[in-house]
Amino acid sequence: MRPFADRLRQNGNRRRTWGGFTVLEMVVAVAVVGVLFSIAIPSFNRLRNQARAEQCASNLRGLAASLNMYLGDHNLMMPTMVAARNSVEDDEPALDTVLEPYVPDPAVFRCSQDHERIWETTGTSYLWNSLVNGQPVGSLKLLELTENQAGIPLMSDKENFHKHIGDEVNVLYADGHVTRQVQFAGN
Repeated sequence: MRPFADRLRQNGNRRRTWGGFTVLEMVVAVAVVGVLFSIAIPSFNRLRNQARAEQCASNLRGLAASLNMYLGDHNLMMPTMVAARNSVEDDEPALDTVLEPYVPDPAVFRCSQDHERIWETTGTSYLWNSLVNGQPVGSLKLLELTENQAGIPLMSDKENFHKHIGDEVNVLYADGHVTRQVQFAGN
């Protein structure tokens, strides 16, 4: 067997080959990664924004559950509330004051996309349809046009907090479904 020093000298005379990338291959790899990011980031942002809009819809479903508890305590009569108030200082019955005892988490009154902080000023990010005030649940009517609860809106976003995904607002209907499209069903 040859001594270690002889093997080292012999290997030193061999031509070295590098297993790495050339500069051109690195530039191409960086360009490909850049293109993938330019495609992925807008898609990620769109998905994140849709998830936030869905969170606001979920808040409306939570408010619907609270409203159902309220109705159970008040002989199935809709509450009488203002559609919205200008300030939390106003002494008017509104969503956040009337349903507050039935809401397990007050965060349900705030849409996460309410960046103008409307909920801080007014108490909630959502509107109440005051046209249903005081009506019995079993015979709700909207402007005498419909008795179909799937077509009677009860609550909605105060503004289009979700402009990045469309022009619609979240709307809660009397039958409990939430959608981003206004729909009025006939009798």
